Amino acid sequence: MTEFGREYGDGLYALCAEERITEDVLAQLAELKILFRQNPDFIRLLSNMSIPKAERVSVADQALQGQVHPYVLNFVKLLVERGAVYEFESCESAYRESYQADHQIAEAVVTTAKPLSSDQRRKLIDKLRRMTGKEIQLKENTDPSVLGGVLLEMDGRRYDNTIRHRLGDIRQAIKAD
Repeated sequence: MTEFGREYGDGLYALCAEERITEDVLAQLAELKILFRQNPDFIRLLSNMSIPKAERVSVADQALQGQVHPYVLNFVKLLVERGAVYEFESCESAYRESYQADHQIAEAVVTTAKPLSSDQRRKLIDKLRRMTGKEIQLKENTDPSVLGGVLLEMDGRRYDNTIRHRLGDIRQAIKAD
């Protein structure tokens, strides 16, 4: 995340927190992030400095007006005016982090060889909830190269309890002897 994204995302969050609309705006920013990723030509158009700023702002206004909260629309238009639409994802990340901190939510990413069962998922979430004292938003990935075990990333830390990692530890121990 960039410094610009942190400053602007946190600023938008502070404004939305005052109005008590943080959850709605979070959902709209997430939808826009997906939309922008699916339509990179739209971002290129809004970033094209050879097109007058007023026209680019008008394009954003026409595309999003009535589709998103006015604060979100004005935020996107501000990014267009500043020539910083490419910073949108960084701003969205900062906003999401502020929301999660404010609502005691931790995001965890778990990678396993095959999908977790509902019981495994529930037990993992319960354990993480007890460890952190926060609500857990769990994102799941599958990767057959994990072989077995769990790779967990949360709060900037990586917990590797995979068979692949343990075999690597054994390999290092053998080499050291």
